[in-house]
Amino acid sequence: MSSLTLYEREFIESCLRPERKLKIRTIAKLLGRNHSVVSREIRRNNGYLGYVARLAQEAADRRARKTNKRKLDKDSDLLEYVQDQLMEGWSPEQIAGRLKKHPPPKLRGKSISYEQIYQYIYRDGRDGYGRHLFRYLRRKKPFRQPKQGRKVNKVTIKERISILERPEEIEEKRSFGHWESDTMFGKYKKGVSVQYERKSQLLKLHKLQNLKAEATREAIFESLIDLPEYLRETLTFDNGTENAEHYLLRDDLDNMGTYFCEPYKAW
Repeated sequence: MSSLTLYEREFIESCLRPERKLKIRTIAKLLGRNHSVVSREIRRNNGYLGYVARLAQEAADRRARKTNKRKLDKDSDLLEYVQDQLMEGWSPEQIAGRLKKHPPPKLRGKSISYEQIYQYIYRDGRDGYGRHLFRYLRRKKPFRQPKQGRKVNKVTIKERISILERPEEIEEKRSFGHWESDTMFGKYKKGVSVQYERKSQLLKLHKLQNLKAEATREAIFESLIDLPEYLRETLTFDNGTENAEHYLLRDDLDNMGTYFCEPYKAW
């Protein structure tokens, strides 16, 4: 079916005005269009000013001029999946990883990188519905910060030992008692300290009072202190400032070894 014309878009705009406010199916019937076409048109172009026909037509013209369409522009099923997961609070990294390992039936054999998702949100999708998706990202920034201008964490962690010095048997999961730690927090800065034992895959969670180093140390201590000593041999952290009191925790837990990821390589 042909694309909507400027006249049709102006008709949709007039039907959506507060004094009329017709339903989507009614508008579609009056235009002789499928209701899904009208619904998608409104969803894609409904901005801060509501649906504006002139802006919707300009966006459609820009899309029509694009010849190098990207993956999300060409695959509606994949785009729908990405949009749905973003609205559920997933990060682009989580979406890309989950799709690769556990794709839904209709997306088997398909993949997308998290960078392509970011590009859709901040560049390719800004002519249409994608321009609003930044609101579902963790930091909710309307514009992407240039790579060379991103903040660098220069905090020095006392007595930090690199993961490169961690015994090889830990990487190969030959024995129990080797943990990894991370902090999860939501939009209201309510945090949970997470500990994961590499071999058994045991997961322990402990609520945080705040995101400071002292609270993190106390939470990890409460999570691990009841375990026998042979089940708490080492603990590996990322370089977040909440882990700065690891050396005190190490002493509290009978000299449990502590290691840190390489900077910007938390995986």
